[in-house]
Amino acid sequence: MEEIYKKYSRLVYHYLYKLSNDVEISEELTQDTFYDAIKGINNFRSECSINVWLCQIAKNKWKDYILKNKKYKSISFDDNLDYLIFNEDFEEKILSREDLIDFYTKIHNLDVNTREVIYLKVKGDFTFKEIGKILGKNEQWARTTFYRGKLKLKEDFNNEK
Repeated sequence: MEEIYKKYSRLVYHYLYKLSNDVEISEELTQDTFYDAIKGINNFRSECSINVWLCQIAKNKWKDYILKNKKYKSISFDDNLDYLIFNEDFEEKILSREDLIDFYTKIHNLDVNTREVIYLKVKGDFTFKEIGKILGKNEQWARTTFYRGKLKLKEDFNNEK
């Protein structure tokens, strides 16, 4: 586990820093992430790469932190929505909490790779080059996967009209 920590701790820290914009919180949650990873290493099933698994744990730690501390507004895509969908009708549609739940449900229903790319881009604010590195692919793959996921989400929402 020490090797994994040395290899991925910076990545997890930067991911958490992009979410929190706070050095202390990022450091604390990075430690918590690796603590949980050590406890749950036997549950790692290799369905995704170890770095994606660690970022998922980190994301859950961030959500828990927000709920406990209520320091931040609830997690939503509002601030970063322009990364994902540039259609004004879509932005108007996603304003209610119920629509936000529907939006997350639609993202959850995407294939695993597309879902991870969208989460890393929108919530983690990673570049496509960084996303490619995290997922063991190249920048163009990440860009294409994101674009196709965005089109699928737009199509899903347009079909509801």
